[in-house]
Amino acid sequence: MSKSTKAQPALEIDGTREKLLQLGLGHAAEALVEELTAAVQHGSSAHRVLERLMSIEVGRRDERRIRTSLRLSGLPPGMTLGEFDFTFQPSIERRQVETLATCAFIREHLTLLVQGPPGVGKTHLCVALGIKAIEHGFSVAFYGLEDLLHEMRKDADVSPHRLRRKKYFNVSYLVVDEVGFEPMTREDAGLFFRLVNYRYCRGSTAITTNKSVKDWPGIFAGDEALAAAILDRLLHRSVVLNIRGRSYRLQDLEKLLK
Repeated sequence: MSKSTKAQPALEIDGTREKLLQLGLGHAAEALVEELTAAVQHGSSAHRVLERLMSIEVGRRDERRIRTSLRLSGLPPGMTLGEFDFTFQPSIERRQVETLATCAFIREHLTLLVQGPPGVGKTHLCVALGIKAIEHGFSVAFYGLEDLLHEMRKDADVSPHRLRRKKYFNVSYLVVDEVGFEPMTREDAGLFFRLVNYRYCRGSTAITTNKSVKDWPGIFAGDEALAAAILDRLLHRSVVLNIRGRSYRLQDLEKLLK
């Protein structure tokens, strides 16, 4: 066989790779030679090779999307469902959490209200569901309440039209962490109502709180009418988790005191 004949397949592969790159299919182009070699070794059909290349492209794009979305979301690291200790908190039904992990509640724009004392895993659960939401293709943002209020104060005079572009207004799944540890001023309570009112039936909001619903007027500057208006919108279409158990953070201390 002449050198020119041997070189022909390589030239064809180079041409195919170049066309894949022109189409923006860089991951498929990178995997082309390896997949063609495997196809020859295993006698795979052309359709199988194409399917593999497209799967590689889609999979790696999705991995990049997830990495980028996680970075932009502000979700704290290290809080996945796989790392949540259900045996330590028997008050939480694993089946209910697994149902939430399908993200159907986000598609339906439901509120997720997670109540309980400090350290029982409220934030962990909401963050883990945020990771699942990103994997399912939803936009996600995480805010501690103080950080959220800081952002909303800066935007207090922004027009409603422009507010719709704000991340905390338009993401599919918004986590607001640690509501209730400190009471809000009347102005902050008004801003919080504006957020809840806009997101009602438009997006899913997850709230962690150490306060039961009956104590919420105290969170909102003692304004019972405002608290009722906020709760009316949050609880109308909602899932409520009440976690009653020991603090994860105090596990080591409890062991030392035994």
